[in-house]
Amino acid sequence: MALGGTEVNDPGPRHIAIIMDGNGRWAARRGLSPSAGHKAGAERIRDLLSACRNRGVKALTLFAFSSENWQRPPKEVALLMRLFHSYLRKEARRICDEGVRLRVIGRRDRFSLRLQRAIAEAEEITCGGDQGDLVIAADYGGRWDIAQAARRLAEEVVDGKRTVESIDEEAMEGHMQLADLPPVDLLIRSSGEQRISNFILWQAAYSEFFFTDILWPDFGEAALDEAIALFKQRDRRFGGRAAAGDSAMPA
Repeated sequence: MALGGTEVNDPGPRHIAIIMDGNGRWAARRGLSPSAGHKAGAERIRDLLSACRNRGVKALTLFAFSSENWQRPPKEVALLMRLFHSYLRKEARRICDEGVRLRVIGRRDRFSLRLQRAIAEAEEITCGGDQGDLVIAADYGGRWDIAQAARRLAEEVVDGKRTVESIDEEAMEGHMQLADLPPVDLLIRSSGEQRISNFILWQAAYSEFFFTDILWPDFGEAALDEAIALFKQRDRRFGGRAAAGDSAMPA
């Protein structure tokens, strides 16, 4: 499934993940409230989804709210929850019309019942999408993801469904979030920070990273094209032999 029309024979990324950072700073620089920055950031998603579709990307995963973000001021958390609910209710039908399947990964039990229902409804509305995937990581953490996969494997051992000896990377992979999607080829972070902040730790094992100073509400097609262009220049060996004359061991 491609997030855009026809498949193209180029080495472009199939799966892009983005840490959407910089909404607060974007608003502060303009003398606006933090809520204005978060709203502008939410609006950016629509444009980037379309841009990815037009570039043949199969899946787009967005880090919207981390498991650590609960530590933010209660008013800001409440605002983010309202924006998330509003986005789901407003965008689900449009996403469905474009043939894109939306899903939310991460814990859900800490969300309000109202938000949990909105998530379930949005996923149901878009479940028939066959043109690609939009994944929103909310109350998500990479360590949590690994731990929940390990717990599920342990439960299978206890239930007699598998042996300890059968647990390997492939078994672990099958219980991770995003297990049914292509590997994350390109991980982008906006706003100048150069860390992945507990995001898709397992899935990013061989991702190419692109860090930019652009704040998320200003991250447009030109920035996306720059990231993709740099991705295409990378020599992705996945642990294989380096190019001639290159003695470096890591892949």
